[in-house]
Amino acid sequence: MKPSHVVITLLSIALLISIVLNFILFKRGEQYYLQLNATRLDPLGLSFYPTGTDQYSTAQKKVVFFGDSRASNWTFPVGLDQFQFINRGIGAQTSAQVLERFDDHIAPLQPQVIIVQVGINDLKTIPIFPDQKASIIANCQANIEEIVSQSLDLGATVILTTIFPLGEVPLERKLFWSADVAAAIKEVNASMYSLEGENVIVFDTVPILANEKGVVQPEYSRDLLHLTEAGYDALNEELVRILATLEP
Repeated sequence: MKPSHVVITLLSIALLISIVLNFILFKRGEQYYLQLNATRLDPLGLSFYPTGTDQYSTAQKKVVFFGDSRASNWTFPVGLDQFQFINRGIGAQTSAQVLERFDDHIAPLQPQVIIVQVGINDLKTIPIFPDQKASIIANCQANIEEIVSQSLDLGATVILTTIFPLGEVPLERKLFWSADVAAAIKEVNASMYSLEGENVIVFDTVPILANEKGVVQPEYSRDLLHLTEAGYDALNEELVRILATLEP
């Protein structure tokens, strides 16, 4: 191949890569723009679950998944007819938003069990606001503690799931990411054990999801932050065992 052809080929490949990367970044920016403006219209997402439209059985124990997108994506375990599963997760929410909608989305249900998965949307902001790292972690811990406290006030049993580990960091996120996020997840997860006690069960998701490097196993990872259905199936195996211990 002539040198000029090699140069043209390389430039064409570089142009194609540039187009693809710019498209990915555009779609990512569009997604964040839509989320930001949706949040401005409904900061807590209270309209996400209209009240008074659902019918619930009084013969089953109500189990509610509560938190962010990781909670909203959680598929219900099968074969547990004694439980009625309800989802009250909302994507992109921080622990503060989740806490503030407790009275609207959880209290009216009067659930017997509340499964909490929250915190990643707080901690993923650390690379953007590194000088606020300590306060971000502290506020996340305080909000989780208050969610647990309010759940106990309802008379519910809390299954407090540790914040899921991360998947591989994609190229388009590397400029806006930091190892501090994974470290903060470990710190918040460790602090959850101080809340463990009567009617509070800490469900450690890390040994189920992560490989020896602490990264979510490929078959369980949909992207950096989210799980595949197989990931939730793996979690449900342990969740079923935990729920069985709550039976009289």
